[in-house]
Amino acid sequence: MLRKSVKWVFTLLTSVAALLVSSPVVFAAEAIPEDGSYIKVIFAVGAMVGAGLAIGMGAIGAGAGIGNAASGACSAVGRNPGVQGKIMMTMLVGMAMAESIAIYALVVSLVLLYANPYKAFLFG
Repeated sequence: MLRKSVKWVFTLLTSVAALLVSSPVVFAAEAIPEDGSYIKVIFAVGAMVGAGLAIGMGAIGAGAGIGNAASGACSAVGRNPGVQGKIMMTMLVGMAMAESIAIYALVVSLVLLYANPYKAFLFG
């Protein structure tokens, strides 16, 4: 039973890895130069994968932070309903701070995709 589970997980992870690596290659096909040099394609694929990972990890972190803030606020209001106003204000400020991490991750991913500072360094 364990061997089947390990085989299934390995197949799933391999499929997901193949999907993550192959889809940016399709979108980067327009960057293939006529001289056959694939360094621009590899750079574009790396930028796309990096942008996807940046926004994905940023969204996971923001979601965990917002969930943690809401959970703490709900349990605090449940213990002491009289201070609901102060708790809600503090919770909203904490959620805004956690959401700013997702916005920073979005900015990083957009910079990687459209205004990559290493493109000029690498290609002149």
